[in-house]
Amino acid sequence: MENKTSFLPREGETQPSRCPDNSAFKQQRLPAWKPQLTIASVLSSFFVTGAFCLVVGVCLVRSANSVREIQIDYSDKCSNCSELRENSSNWNKECHCSVNFTLKEDILGDVFMYYGLQNFYQNHRRYMMSRSDLQLLGRNVNIQRSYCAPFSTYRNGTPMAPCGAIANSMFNDTIDLFYNHYSSVIQVPLLKTGNSWWTDKNVKFRNPESYNLPSAFAGTARPPYWQKPVYLLDEEDERNNGYVNDDFIIWMRVSAFATFRNLYRRIRRVRHFAEGLPAGNYTFRISYNFPVSRFKGRKQVILSTVVWSGGSNPFLGIAYLVSGTAATLTGFVITGIHLKLKKKKTYFQKQ
Repeated sequence: MENKTSFLPREGETQPSRCPDNSAFKQQRLPAWKPQLTIASVLSSFFVTGAFCLVVGVCLVRSANSVREIQIDYSDKCSNCSELRENSSNWNKECHCSVNFTLKEDILGDVFMYYGLQNFYQNHRRYMMSRSDLQLLGRNVNIQRSYCAPFSTYRNGTPMAPCGAIANSMFNDTIDLFYNHYSSVIQVPLLKTGNSWWTDKNVKFRNPESYNLPSAFAGTARPPYWQKPVYLLDEEDERNNGYVNDDFIIWMRVSAFATFRNLYRRIRRVRHFAEGLPAGNYTFRISYNFPVSRFKGRKQVILSTVVWSGGSNPFLGIAYLVSGTAATLTGFVITGIHLKLKKKKTYFQKQ
């Protein structure tokens, strides 16, 4: 039978106290500040907040509207190439198309070139997880245990580099811009490096260590939808090859929405383009490699400038305007209720 007196203190022992220590914190004797809300402080906070949000919203909207931007949709104009690319047996055949457009006014300052995709969903969970971050760090890992399947190895066991569905679906159209200057055609110089984040280029993506890139990727093969191996992504600049290629790094940063744009190139400000893009006739020459008709997508090329608040996106400014309007209207509603109650209180006091 259990001894019920085993938990009682023995003779000469004292039972430990369960009271909190006699300190200011545990006895709740610390000084405290409790705001005394008055009608003046409440109304002033609403009106000051509303005025601040309205001013910031107007500045952001005006800044976004000052961005110069032109969008060129080439999905229909390159439909012949799209039909060719839909057949996977034509992966090694080249297809080119041209799109002409006119700039009525100069685009001054730094000009950025983006490619845009519509109806391309990158926010699917399996798609987002289909990558190997350790492989992208240049480490020799067993990608069969990663989330890259089914784009991890070929049937003969050769591993893919890079592996995963994100890398396999990389945008690979080549876009060149030409300026029709009177009777001559001038190719607009484009910068293809310096477009990714510093942390991506130096921390999150690294090539395997070797005396050259072909030997570093020996024993691997390109993804199925790629036309060339990863160490030949940029045949003109060896430092922009492999996992540290800017186009590859930007593509691996998946979008949250089905319609998005990624930075592709920057206009190099030299000679005729020292001040930006002059007005005139231009031509996009596109090497078409990325089909979109199968998932009813669209493709655009966007030329845009940037301002202190970013690109042409008025969402943040509109959000500030809505918040400021809501705060100001709430202040007026509270003021009306206060005056009505004050008037009623005065009336009953006179009675």
